[in-house]
Amino acid sequence: MNRTTPPPIKDAVEFEIKLRPYEKYTLDNGIPVYVMKSDEQDTLQLELVFPAGSWYESEVLEAAATNFLMKTGTSGSTAKQINENVDYYGAYLNRNAYHENATYTLHCLSKHLEVLLPTLQEVIQDPIFPEEELHIYQQNMKQKLAVNLQKCDFVANRFIDKYLFGDFHPYGRVSTMMAYDALQTEGLQAFYKKHYTYNNCKIFVAGHLPENTITLLNKYFGSVLWNDASHLIKLDLPIQPAEEKKFRVFNDENGVQGAVRVARHFPNRYHPDFPKMLVLNTILGGYFGSRLMSNIREDKGYTYGIYSQLYNFRQTSAINIQTEAGRDVCEATIEEIYKELKQLQDEPVPQEELDLVKNYMIGSMLGDLDGAFQVIQRWKNLILNDLDESYFNNNVQTIKNITVEELQQLAKQYFTPGDFYELVVI
Repeated sequence: MNRTTPPPIKDAVEFEIKLRPYEKYTLDNGIPVYVMKSDEQDTLQLELVFPAGSWYESEVLEAAATNFLMKTGTSGSTAKQINENVDYYGAYLNRNAYHENATYTLHCLSKHLEVLLPTLQEVIQDPIFPEEELHIYQQNMKQKLAVNLQKCDFVANRFIDKYLFGDFHPYGRVSTMMAYDALQTEGLQAFYKKHYTYNNCKIFVAGHLPENTITLLNKYFGSVLWNDASHLIKLDLPIQPAEEKKFRVFNDENGVQGAVRVARHFPNRYHPDFPKMLVLNTILGGYFGSRLMSNIREDKGYTYGIYSQLYNFRQTSAINIQTEAGRDVCEATIEEIYKELKQLQDEPVPQEELDLVKNYMIGSMLGDLDGAFQVIQRWKNLILNDLDESYFNNNVQTIKNITVEELQQLAKQYFTPGDFYELVVI
C-alpha cells in the first residue's frame, strides 16, 4: 500500500441506498406492529400512533390538549406517579399531536420494557383527565402563548399559515386564549374515546428488542378490544386562502428585527413534481450553502440565517421562505428573495452546483438511515401516508438523475412572484 497516495473519493450519489425491510406482526385484536431490529445498543423505541390530530377535532385545541393530558392521571396513578415511574428507569415517555396523527413514544433500555409497559398501558387505555390538571394546562399554555405573541417570528408563523390555508382549516388554525379557556373535560374525554381506540392504533418499535417483545405487546395492547371500535371519516376540508398576497404586521414597537415570510401553495407528496422540488428547494434555501444563504446572509449581511422549507402535509403542501432580518432591511430582503427566484427561472443551475446538492442530499439521506430508530421513522412516514418502498426508491432516483433543464422548467412553473404570499412582521 502506497500511503503517499490518497484513496479515491467516492461521491455520495454513487452509493446504492436501500431501505432496510421491517418485520410486521399483528396482535390478537388486529393492531399492526412494525418492527426494526438492531443489536447496536441495548435501547429501544416504542411508538403508538393514532389518527387523533387537529384534523379530527370539533373544538380548537381539542386534539393537542387530549394528547397532553392523557399522561396527567389515570384511575390508578397520578401524574407525579406516572412521571416518577418512568424517570426511575431512566426512560422517556413523550407525546405529540400533529395535523393528522398523534403519538405516544417510549424510549427506554431494552431490559426495562416489561416493567414500563404497564405504565404505558395505563396512560393509553385509562386516562381520567383530572379537572385540576386541565386548569394547570390552561394556565401554562396561556402564559406560554402570551410570551410567544411578543415574538415576531412566532407571530409570522401563525399568520402565514392562516393566509395560505384559511383561519378554520387545520393547517391554518391557531391557538387563542379563548380557545384554551373553552376546553372542557367532557370534550377531551369524548375525543379520547373516539380516537384512541385499538382499531385506530398502529405500533412502531425499533432497537434491541427482548425476545418476548411481541408477547408483551399482545398482553398489554392486543388482548382486549380497548375503547371499542371507532370508524373515523376524514372530512374533506376545503382550503380558503387569503385573497390578498402582501401583508405588513406591526407587533413589537421596540423590536430591532422583523420576521419575513414568502410562501406559496404547492402540490402534496403524491404529485410527481414533489420529489423534484425537494432538489430545487435545497438549491434555493434548503441547506447552509444555498443561494439564499450565500446572498442574503454571506453577501448582504441582512440576516444570521435564511431557509426555504417544503411543507410535508397530507392534503396539500407549500413552499415557505423564512428569515429574521433587521427592521430596516426586511423589504430589501424580500427583493433579494425574488431576485434569486427569477435567476433560477432565467438561468440553468450550473452542473457543478447541482452535483454538489445531489451529493449533499444523498449524503444526508445516508446519515438519516444510520440506525434502527431512523429507519423505522422512514417506514412510519411511508406507512401512515399509504406509500411503499417504491416511493422512497423513486425519490432517490429523482435526486440522482434530475437535470438542470428539469429544474429550470420547475422554477418557471412554480417561482412566479405573483403566486407568493408576502409577510413582514415587525
